[in-house]
Amino acid sequence: MKIVIIGAGQVGSTLAENLASEDNDITLIDLDEQSLNELQDRLDIRIVHGQGSHPEVLEQAGIEDADMLVAVTTHDEVNMVACQIAHSLYKTPQKIARIRSEGYTRPHISKKLFGAQNLPVDTVITPEILVTEHLYRLISQPGALQVLEFADGEVQLIGVRASSDAPMVNEKISALKEHIPGVDVRVAAVYRQSEAIIPTGDTVIHEGDEVFFLASKRDIRKVMAELADKEKPYRKIIVAGGGNIGFRFTEAIEKDYLTKVIELSSERCKFLADNLSQAIVLNGSSSDQDLLLAENIDSTDVFLALTNNDAANIISSMLAKKLGAGKVITLINNSVYVDMMQTSDLDIAISPAQITTGKLLTYVRRGDTVRVYSLRRGAAEAMEIIAHGDSKSSKVVGRTIDEIHLPEGTTIGAIVRENNGRKVALMGAGDTVIEDQDHVILFLSDKSQIRKVELLFQVGVGFF
Repeated sequence: MKIVIIGAGQVGSTLAENLASEDNDITLIDLDEQSLNELQDRLDIRIVHGQGSHPEVLEQAGIEDADMLVAVTTHDEVNMVACQIAHSLYKTPQKIARIRSEGYTRPHISKKLFGAQNLPVDTVITPEILVTEHLYRLISQPGALQVLEFADGEVQLIGVRASSDAPMVNEKISALKEHIPGVDVRVAAVYRQSEAIIPTGDTVIHEGDEVFFLASKRDIRKVMAELADKEKPYRKIIVAGGGNIGFRFTEAIEKDYLTKVIELSSERCKFLADNLSQAIVLNGSSSDQDLLLAENIDSTDVFLALTNNDAANIISSMLAKKLGAGKVITLINNSVYVDMMQTSDLDIAISPAQITTGKLLTYVRRGDTVRVYSLRRGAAEAMEIIAHGDSKSSKVVGRTIDEIHLPEGTTIGAIVRENNGRKVALMGAGDTVIEDQDHVILFLSDKSQIRKVELLFQVGVGFF
């Protein structure tokens, strides 16, 4: 595809890196010439220096025959105007805009504002909402490192770290059926010291392994109990930072958890107090040891550092962990810091750029792709794709999973099928036959194989 990206910040550069590695024709526009040059030095992309909402700049980027415009600058208005110009002057087929302001993204506003007859934005991406949803899923499954949903939540992909006293440690994966009879589960991938292992029934789980498994939502807790430390449901939560993400997240959880928010700005504290109904708002620094002790950090189940300052988040997280917080979740924007955090004593590092990129990739993938999640700092991917066709027109429909020639490092984890108006989840057993309209959930430990997966699900022209 020929894609024009406006904005070379964390989201734009991460997206460009992902797409450039998949043989797409990428042009990146930004006002920061130095950032553009640095990206061009390491990526196979074109760059254009200028304001992305100006027609002449878009023309330099080749918008006339582009398949897609992705406007992800930090300015909502620039992103919206760029989409309008791409539509009005160049008839760009697909236009995606990053919109952050709640004034634009409220459902009753966005429904009327965006669309072909109004502001021609085909897809609105709001990172704060995506991150909030990601965090909410994490605290809903205590002990999980990753919680990803497929098929409208019917199936979840969970990442856990195998603990020393877990029943399945030093056991073969095939023993799961004996440990939890009646529970359908599929281990999609195992990471051992950052190396991917494609699991078979004979693969032995070791202490410290990062295990990704798929199961129906109702069975997740039973499977987790076999692999990781048993953690009680979270109750007490402290959120450091009352900005857009901190506020949205607190608003989403305050009715279900005992929640406190620490915010440095007294003005922002007033906003939080006025707009939150149950959470306690504290004016102060999240790296103030006396404040954390006074707020009983040692009995806090989860401490989330969600400010827009990476250094502040890392420092407050380290302090909270040292003072006895049960679980620490840290928001990190700089990808270099995310890699560093993986080897630290802190529990979970969240990258807004990586989460947002996964959502954007959904609209870039060929075929009928429903959902994409970018994992392992962009090296791996989980995706949900709908199978179409019949045994003559498709390489997957009408065949068992064992008969499908999957690219190296790719696992079919589950199939979700409509049955009398009800979604039924089938874990990826080798003798399962894929049918037309099945939602197939795949895990790719090597994302470089994505094009082969797309071709695998491509329907022959004769089918139409």
